[in-house]
Amino acid sequence: MTKASIQIDGNIEEEWNRAATSTPFWEYFPTDTLLAKQQTKVKFLYDDLNLYVLIVAETEDNNFITPTLRRDFSPRNSDSVTLILDTFNDGTNAFLFGTNPEGVQREALISNGGNSSFRDFNNSWDVKWQVEVAKTDQAYITEMKIPFSSLRYGENSTQWRVNVYRSDIGNNITSSWANTPRNQNAAGLAFMKTLGFEMALPKAKVPIALIPFSSGIVSKDFEENRSVSSLSAGGDAKISIGSGMILDLTLNPDFSQVEVDDQIINLSRFEVRLPEKRQFFIQNSDLFDNYGDRRETQPFFSRRIGVAKDRDDNTIENKIIAGARLSGKLNDNLRLGFLNMQTAEDAANGIAANNNTVFTLQQKMFSRSYLGFIFVNRQQTGDPEFETEQDDFNRVVGLDYTLASKDNKWTGRSFAHKALLESREKDAYTAGFRLNYNSRKHNVYYGGNRIGENYSSDLGFLRRAGIQKHFLRYGHRFWIDSKKIRSFDLSQSLFYVDKPKSNNLVTDRSIGIRGELRFTNQSQIRFEFNHQYTFLTSEFNPLGGDDTIGLPEESGYNYDNFELSYRSNFSKKINYNAAISYGGFYSGTKFSVESEIAIRLQPRFNGSIKVNYDKIDFPAPYSSGELWLVGPKLDFTFSKSVFWNTFIQYSSQSENLGINSRLQWRFAPLSDFYIVYNDNYFARTTFVPKVRSLTFKLTYWLNI
Repeated sequence: MTKASIQIDGNIEEEWNRAATSTPFWEYFPTDTLLAKQQTKVKFLYDDLNLYVLIVAETEDNNFITPTLRRDFSPRNSDSVTLILDTFNDGTNAFLFGTNPEGVQREALISNGGNSSFRDFNNSWDVKWQVEVAKTDQAYITEMKIPFSSLRYGENSTQWRVNVYRSDIGNNITSSWANTPRNQNAAGLAFMKTLGFEMALPKAKVPIALIPFSSGIVSKDFEENRSVSSLSAGGDAKISIGSGMILDLTLNPDFSQVEVDDQIINLSRFEVRLPEKRQFFIQNSDLFDNYGDRRETQPFFSRRIGVAKDRDDNTIENKIIAGARLSGKLNDNLRLGFLNMQTAEDAANGIAANNNTVFTLQQKMFSRSYLGFIFVNRQQTGDPEFETEQDDFNRVVGLDYTLASKDNKWTGRSFAHKALLESREKDAYTAGFRLNYNSRKHNVYYGGNRIGENYSSDLGFLRRAGIQKHFLRYGHRFWIDSKKIRSFDLSQSLFYVDKPKSNNLVTDRSIGIRGELRFTNQSQIRFEFNHQYTFLTSEFNPLGGDDTIGLPEESGYNYDNFELSYRSNFSKKINYNAAISYGGFYSGTKFSVESEIAIRLQPRFNGSIKVNYDKIDFPAPYSSGELWLVGPKLDFTFSKSVFWNTFIQYSSQSENLGINSRLQWRFAPLSDFYIVYNDNYFARTTFVPKVRSLTFKLTYWLNI
């Protein structure tokens, strides 16, 4: 503990000489058995209000790779150092803080042990903290100041679990303070160090955060030949309750600054699950979302709130009036989540008002596992004078057990959920089980689900009901450790789905083999072969459109396909990904190319263009055709506070050309002014304007 005033400037002040220096860093990539050639040193100090962190990253030169000045940059293609704090010592949830040699900040929330780099890291979380970086010929020196009020931790804490890892992109090396096996995630929570405090931490003096906003929009609907303009205001509040809980409140929320979703060409028979990006739903989101099977059946999916189906079955925005969200730790072993949001009636589109509630509890068990309970309720409110398609209510109650062994070799989940429906239908449940063993050389995964015919969750994600699914995969890793090749992974998989209530009719079956060759420069080559069978229970038209003929229902198909892909070294100024596949597709054939090339002029400009092409041939009378998806992105970071990005997307499947251009000025910590331009065109034989809008939004983060 220190009573000195620490200046956050990247310089090593004398007070830092009192702090203990970390033990040496280990390599994680490309190998995990050697001490890092270029070492990193870490020191910690703290006072009544803040945690101070000093990270000295030794270098041979100062030719750093820093592609952008935008907050929440990706460490995959940027030199960086990253701090992870497991403040409740549960090995399940943690806070992440990182920076690059330009002093650009990134932060994230880690859940589910940090096992998946994509699923378990929420980079949309923002919080107030400080960092400064100083560069010398021998190192770059990082100083962090993290207020205890920005964290959550148990009362009278005397130690936390901690780790620091470093990405040296130019030399293709990742190193870590904790010696982490390379078959595990570098930012996973199973392998960490201990940060001890001289005396119990004081209770954080957490201010109430008020985040008011005002926004306005001018738009024109060219189909209806109608112009609209409006002004609105609202706000959020964050209120800490104890050291572990936070209450989020929102009134008349507006999400116009949220980044536009990537368009995709969907050649499956099912809805695609898109990520949540709205800030209100982010903190402790795993308490609400991490139930069931994210691919097939999830009892709560936050993107359901604020959208609804109109009378023509189109998905449109449904206004949120207000909401409250309480989440966090009740004690070291018990977490609680409660969410309640009210959506408005929209008589013009036949949408009733609804109250949406989620209640969850998670009890830690053993070293890193937990038992979870969830209750979800969508309840129609008011007495609409029009008919609606939905029932008065839809409820789901369930239990989940999530397994994570101490060394993270064993992970898995079992769950059982019951839908409580107004119609009181039977067979309205879902249950599942999955188990994964991940050692240095072997990876074995088994998963199985049963989804009842009448199971539904209006606030959840459900691909299909009335099925039974099994998936088995075995993979073997060959660690090569040459100067150029890191590893070769070979795996085999078996997947099938049947319908128990239809005499166990098999609807999907696949036998596949995959090989992946990874190089020490972080590039990789992958091949995959699949022998598949699909039985269509309803008509399927992958091309879309009203003038095409889809494949008939009650028909089965056997087909084979092959895919080859390559990802280049993303530390290069120009890098690219490409994949080509060919083979059977139901009764016909499909040839597909997916490609993306990116260029950076660091740190001011990043550009990329994605081009996907699919050529589908079916025998007559079914329709054949070509599908295109083209998506250029331009991202300018003029400084650490002024950003401009433009995203253009053309999809022949949806017959839409969309343009989203957003200028952001961060004029104060977590306070922003946005100007967003959106333009959409019908993309048929010619480009015809559809909807055009110009939006502004002003938000300000005020601590009181």
